[in-house]
Amino acid sequence: MTNEQVKVYVWTDFVCPYCLIGESTIHAAVEAEGAALVWLPFELRPHPTPTLRPEDDYLQTTWKKSVYPMAKRLGVDIRLPTISPQPYTRTAFIGMQWAADQGTANSYVEAVMRTFFQEDRDIGDIAVLKQIVDGLGLDADAFEAALVQPEYARRHDAALALARNVGVQAVPSVLIGDRLASGMQDVENLRAMIRAATSNLL
Repeated sequence: MTNEQVKVYVWTDFVCPYCLIGESTIHAAVEAEGAALVWLPFELRPHPTPTLRPEDDYLQTTWKKSVYPMAKRLGVDIRLPTISPQPYTRTAFIGMQWAADQGTANSYVEAVMRTFFQEDRDIGDIAVLKQIVDGLGLDADAFEAALVQPEYARRHDAALALARNVGVQAVPSVLIGDRLASGMQDVENLRAMIRAATSNLL
């Protein structure tokens, strides 16, 4: 019996390096247990909160002491983007709602993170987002039109409200069944959470 009915909800922000680093671990657990992955938005610094600048000491120190060593250990290609200040992610997340309607939310999320952390491109720029969508084989003009449709903004805001209701305060955060875990998780811990949620459904 597979666990296809078990959903692994993962809150992410496109500008959080740990979300990209943890992606492969989450995928490994989901695939091993036959669960379904659902990405959800969490804006670490919503407008008008100032976003971080890569030249400042905070990011320079965090990446040197934490991000780069962790990425190297897990074999993840990542580098500190030079875009300053870092982009807001609301527009990209509204686009994720549209991508979900196309059945490509997972591919979209992964592509946006890689565009920022591996290609050093501004994911707050609609032109860049359209190129990402086009690369996924989707209609970039339909994507751009969706960004100004109230329905997608409402869905994004509802997803942010869900994060608050669940108690998400950091990313990545993972909800499986009734268990919420924040921060980086190892594969075996995630697999155990999936199996526990599966047993509760039987």
